[in-house]
Amino acid sequence: MPINRNHELSTPAALPQASSRQPKVIQWQVVTPKHILEDLILASETYNQLLDVISYFQNRDLLFRQWGLAERFASQAGLAVNLYGPPGTGKTLAAHAIISALEMSMICVDYAEIESKYVGETSKNLSALFKTAQEQGAAIFFDEADALLSKRVTNMTSATDVSVNQTRSVLLNLLNNYQGVIIFATNFVQNFDAAFLRRIKYHVHFQLPDVELREKLWQMYIPWQMPCHVDFAQLAAKYDNISGSDIASAVFTAAVQAARFQDRLIPQSRFEQAIGNIIQVKKANADSEITVRKRFLTEEQAKAEFKLLAKEEIEK
Repeated sequence: MPINRNHELSTPAALPQASSRQPKVIQWQVVTPKHILEDLILASETYNQLLDVISYFQNRDLLFRQWGLAERFASQAGLAVNLYGPPGTGKTLAAHAIISALEMSMICVDYAEIESKYVGETSKNLSALFKTAQEQGAAIFFDEADALLSKRVTNMTSATDVSVNQTRSVLLNLLNNYQGVIIFATNFVQNFDAAFLRRIKYHVHFQLPDVELREKLWQMYIPWQMPCHVDFAQLAAKYDNISGSDIASAVFTAAVQAARFQDRLIPQSRFEQAIGNIIQVKKANADSEITVRKRFLTEEQAKAEFKLLAKEEIEK
């Protein structure tokens, strides 16, 4: 008996189930901070600012009730902190250390986790995040926060633009009403919307380490068990404009190479070669020039270009 292919394709089971797609449900994970204040090697000014941040939250009762600041700053009971500066300067470590000093757990978030392709869902994810943190008594840590706190779209031309602005507005309201601890970290504070800058109480600048801090960082990242001959002061003086993360990477790379060659005593040249390679890569990245050109198209031109691109894609 012949099979009716057309009948098979017309059954509901064979039709695409577009409506079955559901936005992902985020299960926020509450974790214990991985670092403490003693793990940090920072400039004294930066470190003291972190202590101020911790003191603010620990002394809220003194500040707002006993000293009467609640009369003038009733909406300031929460704690929002922005840690900003070049990559690899210890912002993430500091966030963990602050939360550890406050004896709290934390929820670590990056923008990719809360972003949704479904219009309006990102705002719902944010609201759920703040609710979970409040219920669990956990601090919220946003890494690469500039993706979330960037400037709002002024000339909205699509549903995406509307959704972006809606997300920013929801977050502003959440910040206004939240009484817990929120820490943002960014390499690009210049991208922040001014409204967010006004609502964040503390902005702590992280800088590349000076020669004294670089020496301490070399000493910290090279374990005492590692058999090596190193002049830490010389290393620190010879290689500047590097971060703690760069030094950590150099130590690891040098150790791997030394293990391959079965060094009984790792020479300083291994570490110098490793940090030299890192500096070379950073320089190449900084020297690269990316030119962005903007063109303004009419609606007819845009449609024509879209059709051309679609045709080229089909012909591939």
